[in-house]
Amino acid sequence: MLTLIYRHFMRRSRVYFAVIATLFLALVPRVTPVPHGEHLAQITAKDFITIHTRNTPTTYYEGRQGPTGFEYELMHRFADYLGVSLNLNASHHPESVLPAVRQQGDLGAAALPLQPDSPGIHYTRSIIQMQPLVVYRRGLNGINEPKNLVGLELGTLSEAGTSQSLLALQRDYPSLSWKESHELEVAELLARVEDGTLDAAIIFDHQFRLNRLFFPNVERGFLLGEPLSLTWAVPSGRGLGLLEAANQFLQELQGNGTLEQLVSRYFGHDDYLEYVGTRTFLAHLDERLPTYTELFKKAARDTGFDWKLLAAVGYQESHWDPDAVSPTGVRGLMMLTNPTAAEMGIADRTNPAQSIDGGARYLRSIKDRLPESITGNDRLYMAMAAYNVGLGHLYDARKITEMRGDNPDSWQDIRTALPLLQQREWHSQTRHGYARGGEPVIYVRNIRRYYEMIEYVERSRQQFFQLEKTQISDEPLLLFDIIPPVE
Repeated sequence: MLTLIYRHFMRRSRVYFAVIATLFLALVPRVTPVPHGEHLAQITAKDFITIHTRNTPTTYYEGRQGPTGFEYELMHRFADYLGVSLNLNASHHPESVLPAVRQQGDLGAAALPLQPDSPGIHYTRSIIQMQPLVVYRRGLNGINEPKNLVGLELGTLSEAGTSQSLLALQRDYPSLSWKESHELEVAELLARVEDGTLDAAIIFDHQFRLNRLFFPNVERGFLLGEPLSLTWAVPSGRGLGLLEAANQFLQELQGNGTLEQLVSRYFGHDDYLEYVGTRTFLAHLDERLPTYTELFKKAARDTGFDWKLLAAVGYQESHWDPDAVSPTGVRGLMMLTNPTAAEMGIADRTNPAQSIDGGARYLRSIKDRLPESITGNDRLYMAMAAYNVGLGHLYDARKITEMRGDNPDSWQDIRTALPLLQQREWHSQTRHGYARGGEPVIYVRNIRRYYEMIEYVERSRQQFFQLEKTQISDEPLLLFDIIPPVE
């Protein structure tokens, strides 16, 4: 009997509690929680992610084979990671990226420094550390400590993070003043140091390493302040799904070594082209190359190469000197041997038009003779190496690569095998024997760098020309806002 009474009471109680709970909830204002992955779900639904970035060498630019740049590599990989397409807005300067992320979404990737107090923004984990660096015009002596900056025409970029270091420094040196630009980018800032408009500038160390070859009159000064974290930005208030996905993606890239490889590829260039060599190259770029540019372009049209690549080969061979002669008898602008000239039907190796035409066709013939299994840049680099060392020695290096268990279709593995042709242990097992196998490795490396420099200078000239056309005054300092002393 007691059991039946208890069961009846519990059934009635559950009904009473349900009614009370319903009435209570009806009186409480409803707060709709933001779904954990609302923003990420929207990106998945529309099947693309919009990323706001900048058109700079360290972030994103159009290279010889399409879009490239350190952060572009990461953006593209992240879009693939999410399984969506990549939609870029690269029209930004540093100060316009965060407002675009807040108002439009989806993500900002533009060499952004971590600023924890930014309203409406969440930042990802750190991608790399950015160390502020003082650079100055060659000829100014003794720029080696903070007090030397007082009184200089000093510039930096607005909202890029470097001004934080200057503001901190101004507390110790109240008379310090500088100029900030909302319109320039790093290369344009360095150009103003180079031409004397500015005495010095504050940029990040990795930016200088990427640009230093193109501004030989700009010297490295000293590191300023503490490193800042390069991060990505996502809008807050729309769930944490996108932020967590980005952090997971970056963590995986760091864990498997991919991030380190990208940093090394873009910012870890060897300093084998020092300032003296760079100044000579840039002088020849202005004084010699214009004479032969149309010849390189014609040869490029006939052979399918980029004319700037052929020009880079010509510079590596002769410094664009049609009368160059080597101790072994190769001569002319493209340094053709007698047998090669005869094979290409070249009657006068010292004639620039014939030399460029013959060199381009010879490089094409080498590339065409390589096995079909070699593709892309691997094929191009091996053809260039064979132009230097001979096709027979390249095939010997392929044999050594196979013997070592590596990939004979990979330039990375071939360039490791080529120097072994100098060692009896290895060249004794090949058909063509000894070769100075280290030279083609340096040869290809130099041509690649010369090509980068020609391409960069050509692109920079166009950018600077466009910038000059849009300026409202001939006074370049009007592009800057002055940050005055505080004393």
